[in-house]
Amino acid sequence: MNNLPEILHEVDLCVVGGGIGGLLTAVSAARRGAKVALMHDRPVLGGNASSEIRMWICGAGTRVRNLQETGIMEEIALDNMARNPSRNWSLWDALLYEKARFEPNIDLLLNCACCEVEVERDDEGVVATSPGSDIRSARRIVSVTGFQATTQRRHKVKAKIFADCSGDSILAPLTGASFRVGREAKAEFGEEFGLPEADRRTMGSSLLIQARETDHPVAFAPPPWAYSFPDDEALNHKPHECLLKPHTNFYWIELGGEADTIADAEELRDELLKIAFGVWDHMKNHGDHGAENWELEWVGFLPGKRESRRYVGAYTLTQNDVENGGKAFEDVVAYGGWQIDNHLPGGFRMKSQGGAHLQKRRLSEPYAIPYRCLYSRDVANLMFAGRNISATHIAFASTRVMGTIGIMGQAVGTAAALAVEKGVDPAWVYEDKALLHELQKRLMDDDCFLPGLRREVSPLAKGARLVADYGDASDLVNGTDRRIWGRDNGYFGKTGKAISWLFDKPTFVSGFRLVCDSDLDRENFDGHPDLLTIPMPLFRGLGYGNTSFTFPRTVLKSFRVEALLPGSDGAPGSAGILPAGFSWTTVFETDSNHQRLVRGAIGRECLGIRLVPLATWGSSLKENDYGSSTAHIFAFEPE
Repeated sequence: MNNLPEILHEVDLCVVGGGIGGLLTAVSAARRGAKVALMHDRPVLGGNASSEIRMWICGAGTRVRNLQETGIMEEIALDNMARNPSRNWSLWDALLYEKARFEPNIDLLLNCACCEVEVERDDEGVVATSPGSDIRSARRIVSVTGFQATTQRRHKVKAKIFADCSGDSILAPLTGASFRVGREAKAEFGEEFGLPEADRRTMGSSLLIQARETDHPVAFAPPPWAYSFPDDEALNHKPHECLLKPHTNFYWIELGGEADTIADAEELRDELLKIAFGVWDHMKNHGDHGAENWELEWVGFLPGKRESRRYVGAYTLTQNDVENGGKAFEDVVAYGGWQIDNHLPGGFRMKSQGGAHLQKRRLSEPYAIPYRCLYSRDVANLMFAGRNISATHIAFASTRVMGTIGIMGQAVGTAAALAVEKGVDPAWVYEDKALLHELQKRLMDDDCFLPGLRREVSPLAKGARLVADYGDASDLVNGTDRRIWGRDNGYFGKTGKAISWLFDKPTFVSGFRLVCDSDLDRENFDGHPDLLTIPMPLFRGLGYGNTSFTFPRTVLKSFRVEALLPGSDGAPGSAGILPAGFSWTTVFETDSNHQRLVRGAIGRECLGIRLVPLATWGSSLKENDYGSSTAHIFAFEPE
């Protein structure tokens, strides 16, 4: 008999799992107008990127120049740089919490583990995926229920669409949705790295540790139950130069690939803890590793999981797709670029001479991730974003990193909101090419880069005249808002020099869209550590461990937007002589911007709008003296 109180939530989208993929799925859908419930079984958001596990976010841009993920991923990264200069994990947790908890369209259910699902079928055993559609599926999710340990309540969530971002694909066994576990045979997809015969082995889970350098010797006595690794042979020759190269970590404290990373998770944690404390004992007490003044600060008790179940969607991404970066998918909604980074199942127990515990291949170009990889082939209203998308084991070895997961989450959330808005299920967004185009348009408008596609400029910009006080601003409307493939695609303006859009007649302008240069390659940081490779360091040397990290100097910090409104008589301005009775009036102004994508409201009828850059984070604002400061931006247009 169940006497626990139950709370009912009725929403448009239910997201199960609050890692980076789930968080961005929920936030993007909510911002697009959908009512969202985000159910997460931990007290903090972020999954492998949270303070409970502490793996920093890597992605395509970590391996290939000009490919840093943008959209909400870059928004969060820039927020963290501006507000958390010492890279404190608690402040990072708070930032992720803030994104969900204070979004009006999100009901956040923390410490709530999904454990039940209600599924329906029609009389024929199938359900249509949209009104009048011939696309049919075996079942549809009606609700999910989770148990919240902190309140001892059950939360039942009814929704139109469900997104499983749990990593372990909890909704797969609960709904009967098709999924894969393990490594495919070469014959199935023709993959070079495929096996002669398929098996159920996976990549393992890693347990991370954190340490800092002090100005005095620090002793370490391992717990009596820790493993002893007196020499490198006992350590299986794992690479351990972390204290000399603090942008690395002990990723190889890894087990589980030869077991079941879900069913055996508790036993695997126990073994990983024994290894982790033994590894630090080796660093401190067995050999000269430069560790004399280093102190152990933190050991994770929640291993970071790489692999378990992967859903089967309408399309399965393969090694061939990943390595053929130029392959065009009509339904591209995200991209990858991280290397094929395949940890072999033996993990820590494998000797590492010659990289024998890894199978890698670098990529030189981004590859497209199609929308069809992000929804179930046999549950009508089930989507997914994360390491559980529809991909082979080898393709997954690249798509599994959190930067890539984040932009897939934004794609899933945007698609779910669109499907709810149109009253259809996820598959129909692919089948209806007008909806597919609208999905891609919305993603690019929200600053998501889609290889092979160009963003459409706004209808207002198409009918207006672009005038710049300095230089040629035509690249502001070329539809590519980043450096890529040898082309800058930006406008190098000057502070104090305006960029104007002029209309032939009074025109209503709801707002503006601005894309600044946020230094996606993370090159301009005044000599401080490269935040591309050490965004959240686990090993803090005295050389930088107690310093504040700087902010990208290229970001436009201070600017104003003006509208050409009825006012005083015409006078000389950036576009020549102004029409009689009109003048430039400030409608938006800031001196503290730290974002790449900026949208602002105008809500006025006017004859034009203009942007006046005033200062970047690398220049100082001097009244009436803008000198030769460069303002580099990728887009500015009326909406």
